[in-house]
Amino acid sequence: MVAVACVILNRAIIAGDYEDENNEPHPLFGDGSLASACQAPLQFSCWDNGDPNCALIESVTLSDPIFLCASEIARQAEADELDDITSNATHYYDRRMPEPPEWAKGKTPCFTCGHHLFFNDIS
Repeated sequence: MVAVACVILNRAIIAGDYEDENNEPHPLFGDGSLASACQAPLQFSCWDNGDPNCALIESVTLSDPIFLCASEIARQAEADELDDITSNATHYYDRRMPEPPEWAKGKTPCFTCGHHLFFNDIS
């Protein structure tokens, strides 16, 4: 979860810089806020309508220990208390997918955590 939070932070930083330079949101990463980086269309599938994880996120409660852990990581991210363990990754995917996403083909991960491969060289 920390590594994914780092990706979100990295995207928010890029989006904030983009918006400062162009006076409009980044086409993929939102307006520079963590929320817009998370909820930008087609970027994190768990926020896409129809994705089974979207319904799970919408029904989670504070009694869920995983949600409490994620909430603490989000708090740390918002407070700029997370060290970037991903080497500035902006993309990741689960290598258990049948095929890598098109954007990952021919790219070398900069960080690996469990089943997830992270990338910092995606344009």
